[in-house]
Amino acid sequence: MRSLRHAVWGAVGLAIPPTCVACDRLVAEDAALCAACWREMPFLAPPWCARLGLPFAYDLGAGAVSPQAIAHPPRFDRLRAVAAYEGPARAMVSRLKYHDRPHLAQAMAAWMARAGAELRFAAEDEDGAGGSDMDRAPPLLVPVPLHPFRQWTRRYNQAALLATRVGELWGAEVAAHALVRSRATRRQVGLDAAQRAKNVRGAFAVSDTGRLVLAGRRVVLVDDVHTTGATVAAAARALERAGARAVDVLVFAHAGADRPLS
Repeated sequence: MRSLRHAVWGAVGLAIPPTCVACDRLVAEDAALCAACWREMPFLAPPWCARLGLPFAYDLGAGAVSPQAIAHPPRFDRLRAVAAYEGPARAMVSRLKYHDRPHLAQAMAAWMARAGAELRFAAEDEDGAGGSDMDRAPPLLVPVPLHPFRQWTRRYNQAALLATRVGELWGAEVAAHALVRSRATRRQVGLDAAQRAKNVRGAFAVSDTGRLVLAGRRVVLVDDVHTTGATVAAAARALERAGARAVDVLVFAHAGADRPLS
């Protein structure tokens, strides 16, 4: 059976050769990005702000927080992202969200699982030692929902695809329907920070089934991109009001993280 499966996938590979997830250039069988996109991919890595995941130009020590997080403390505890929202990362988000490329979620989520590995543990227990059993248990993954009409037109929720794959890699439960859009909102593209916040204010609610699984749990809110933070702030507020003990955020791309903080 295994040899037959390999033969089938080999035939598929010959008929549809693998291509770069960002630009469609041909790549090796086990590669997600071509060499050019790999060089241009704006990956994020420590040292970074402990709250917002914004990169620092130099290491300020464990737990260092950026001026942005001090001036405007986020509603969530921690945010982690794979890359800055530019170049190949921006292209991948656009392809997944607007160009009917749901298969991209597999590669994007694999990077997210690595970039957000510390979110598997409570903020005060990142090494996995000590703390309560609940702190050591994997968090509950909750994707940012789409309005039903928008999901019907798009056919899938990109955040749910990402959360599902991260959950498989982390061995974590995914509550795909815990959070719902209680009203339709305008697309956030083109809106400034104040307009985005107004657009999503009160737009999220926790479902009845969500309340059953959220109470007392650590939650990782999953989305494709973080821009001004209006969406995750509104979603985190709804989760906290429903009894979530803590809310972290995991995204693929982070707008505003295109240059290290000095």
